[in-house]
Amino acid sequence: MRKIVAPVVLASFLAGGVSLIGCKASVQIGEAETPKKKKKKKEEPPPPPPAPTPEKPKPKLNLRAIRKIGNEIELPSPVPFETGSARLDMNAGAGEILGLVKKYMDENPDVTLLRIEGHTDSDGDDNMNLQLSKDRAMSVTKWLTENGIACKRLLPVGFGERRPLAANDTPENKQKNRRVSFFDAAVKGKPVKNDKGQEIPTDNGGEPAGKPCG
Repeated sequence: MRKIVAPVVLASFLAGGVSLIGCKASVQIGEAETPKKKKKKKEEPPPPPPAPTPEKPKPKLNLRAIRKIGNEIELPSPVPFETGSARLDMNAGAGEILGLVKKYMDENPDVTLLRIEGHTDSDGDDNMNLQLSKDRAMSVTKWLTENGIACKRLLPVGFGERRPLAANDTPENKQKNRRVSFFDAAVKGKPVKNDKGQEIPTDNGGEPAGKPCG
């Protein structure tokens, strides 16, 4: 009887040891399989906003005093317009140049009528050029009235391409022909006379561009 009990006890002890070893092993395996937490990537800062586009500097204008040639007012620089448009180019100094015309009218109250002539080069359609010249004369007239010159003292007319200053054969000559010119049309209510003593028609043959007084 003793011989039988001893092997049984030994076998039970060995089986228990194996069982414990198995439990320990399973715990170690479980710990090894636990996934590691991934480190969060640092979010990159947003790119800086684009730098604002710098404004084009205004051209420097030589605003010398107005000169008179006969009854024409000679400006130091042409009145600038946006390309192919009757819109005054204020960034190119249209306001400063027209300010000289305003000053002239303020200082010469005897000039009761100023003729504003619009002219173009010969590029494009004749009728479109005539309309553009009239529209530009009206744009100048509107600026002057908005800046204090009485509308009844202004006479805008258009000539289109009919009276060029130079041949329309080079870009430089075409630029000369694209112009707005200013003339005394009446002084103290009377039409201006030419060098022969003849009265010059107040519109000088140009087509009316519109009604300055609306």
